[in-house]
Amino acid sequence: MAMPGHAPTPLSVALIGTGGIAHAHARACREVDGVELVAAVDVSRDALERFGDAWNVPPTARFCDVGAMADASRPDIAIIATWGIAHASTGIALARSGKVRAILCEKPFTMDAAEAVALVDACRGSHVLIAEAFKFRHHPAHLAMRARVDAGVIGEVRTIRNAFCQSIDAAQRHPDANWRWDRARGGGSIYDLACYGIHQARFVARAEPLRVHATGRRAMAGPGGEHRTVDVGATISLEFPGDVLATVVVAHDSWHAHDAEVGGTHGTLRLENPWNNEDREVVLVERTRGAETRTTFAPTFQFADQLRHLAECLRHGTAHRIPPEDSIAQMRVIDATFASMATRLPVDVEPSGGDWR
Repeated sequence: MAMPGHAPTPLSVALIGTGGIAHAHARACREVDGVELVAAVDVSRDALERFGDAWNVPPTARFCDVGAMADASRPDIAIIATWGIAHASTGIALARSGKVRAILCEKPFTMDAAEAVALVDACRGSHVLIAEAFKFRHHPAHLAMRARVDAGVIGEVRTIRNAFCQSIDAAQRHPDANWRWDRARGGGSIYDLACYGIHQARFVARAEPLRVHATGRRAMAGPGGEHRTVDVGATISLEFPGDVLATVVVAHDSWHAHDAEVGGTHGTLRLENPWNNEDREVVLVERTRGAETRTTFAPTFQFADQLRHLAECLRHGTAHRIPPEDSIAQMRVIDATFASMATRLPVDVEPSGGDWR
């Protein structure tokens, strides 16, 4: 935090990818003190021009190539908001360029654990701060939920349950209309939605799951045969040390369901509307021994909270809430999830040295 009467050290930001979520990151740059969006990159010149005009990116700072942007702009922070399939290659190129200080990479971090390790190694080798963009990890309601769990308010944790379901319009259920319906670009409900629930369960449990058992539903992703199918829904069971059990439910073709609940030996904690809650109140419900307490958290813009935290880490050399080991471990769980869906059997998760803060 800047000292009274002193402006924070200015930091420049470049956005790679100008799709829908890039606009939220651009707004965060506008709202966080001492941070300025200075460049944008996209493979589509038309998309790049629309984005640049909307967010006042100078025409000379609009690039169709990441390397050219890094050479010209040398941003303090690069935000990767591309399709998931390009996260690892883009991050590695940025790290090896030696021209960025920090990378904020949208979820999912990569397509698998092997890519995650390669990305983290590249960043470590170039002394670049790398963090995964799980915005909910910076929301006061989620921080309060885990603080209450850690304080033993509901006793020992026994169960964790969360859901993230949304019904994509039928006309958008096609790879040409929506990347979420295109596995080749990193689409599907596991990469897009289950990543939240898996991460939240790991965050609350303060541990890595031992095994995963996942079942899923697939659908045709437009014409082209079976190879064009995509996972549109799943139920994922996670077994943690100490007999803690978690269930994650996701879908792209089911009516709205956003909730997260932790059950303990003495009570429960439930978050209503825990995920895409920009500019809306979030309620944390605590139930213990017949009593109920509802805590309402004021509307916040999670993308700004996320960027503010990264900026402070960069300015002061402090540890990020989501260390890179966490993101590698997350991808190992997602790898096991896909393996379980394919075999319809439980799959052990590769051991990981996750660093839970």
